[in-house]
Amino acid sequence: MKTMNLEIVTPGGVIYNDDIKQVTLPGEQGEFGVLPEHSSLVSLLDAGVIDIDTANNKEIVVAIDGGYVKVDENKVLCIVNGAVAVNDEEGSLSGRLEAAKELLKSAEVSSTAMATAMGKLDKVAK
Repeated sequence: MKTMNLEIVTPGGVIYNDDIKQVTLPGEQGEFGVLPEHSSLVSLLDAGVIDIDTANNKEIVVAIDGGYVKVDENKVLCIVNGAVAVNDEEGSLSGRLEAAKELLKSAEVSSTAMATAMGKLDKVAK
């Protein structure tokens, strides 16, 4: 299966950089998915959750509070204001869930987007 590189960068540095199969992003006009060899685009990102399907079949969820994404055929670059990797392999899941929820609450986001993001975070907690 083809892969592409995903890099998520905050003002504090890179929080994710690895090869992935696909990613679902919280676009300003709604969620959208990106697969390898996607057409190039630049888009604003709303506060929400980035769903990552890694090259080794793991699902990683990253909460963000907005930014933008640049997509090329082989790379997705997300520049975001703040981010919390919810279910990576470091640290306590409950602590990261709370940090992610606080990040989303601090962002001015529509109630629909907030409900969608919180639902995804609750799914990770189960």
